[in-house]
Amino acid sequence: MHFRVRFADPPELLDCNCSICAKTGFLHLIVDKADFTLERGTDALSDYRWGSGTAQHLFCSTCGIKSFYVPRSHPHGYSVNWRALDGVEDVAPRIRAYDGRHWEKARAELG
Repeated sequence: MHFRVRFADPPELLDCNCSICAKTGFLHLIVDKADFTLERGTDALSDYRWGSGTAQHLFCSTCGIKSFYVPRSHPHGYSVNWRALDGVEDVAPRIRAYDGRHWEKARAELG
């Protein structure tokens, strides 16, 4: 799978404490769909949904990594795992805590 993503400088990342993000180390870079391009690997994506079914969790069916997905909080964009990006070692992002354990309240505060 290969994708490109454009982001602001400095990028703002959300560090979510929900059970999935905390256990997998997912660090969210939220981007508009126009700022994300999946160049190859569409055929290897597997989709997993639970709860409300709104979030489209996309996993590589070959290696199992979730590099990006369509989040419930931003259904018209993508959440990209900052830790899955190459070439960002010299970028200094701003990291903000996100209380995903209390999703509805955190989403209202995020705006």
